[in-house]
Amino acid sequence: QVQLVESGGGSVQAGGSLRLSCAAAGYTAGPACMGWFRQAPGKEREGVATIYRDAITTYTDSVKGRFTISKDNAKGSLYLQMDNLKPEDTATYYCTATWIWLASCPTSPTAFDHWGQGTQVTVSS
Repeated sequence: QVQLVESGGGSVQAGGSLRLSCAAAGYTAGPACMGWFRQAPGKEREGVATIYRDAITTYTDSVKGRFTISKDNAKGSLYLQMDNLKPEDTATYYCTATWIWLASCPTSPTAFDHWGQGTQVTVSS
C-alpha cells in the first residue's frame, strides 16, 4: 500500500524559505507523476508543482521563479524548495502521486490517486 508522508511545514515571515519533504513508500515501480498541491481555507485545492517521468517539471504561474520541485529516487522522496514566500502562499500543502501513465502530469487533483496527510505552511507579512 502506497504511503506519502509530508514534513517541513511551519511558520515564516514573508521573504523567508521553507523546504517541504514527502517520503514515499509501499511501491515497487516508480510513479508516473508526483506533485505538490495546496489548499487554503475556503478555496479549492490547486496544483503548485509537478514532476513527470523524473524530469519534466511544471509550476503554477504564481510560484514560478520562487519554488523548485525535485526528487531523490534513491531515498524515495519528493521535495519542494520554497523561497521568497508570500502571505498568499499560506495553505496546507499536500504531496500526491499517480501511477497512471499519461502524456504529461495531470492538472486536476481528481486525477491523482494517492495523497499525503498535508503539512501547514503559514507566511506572515
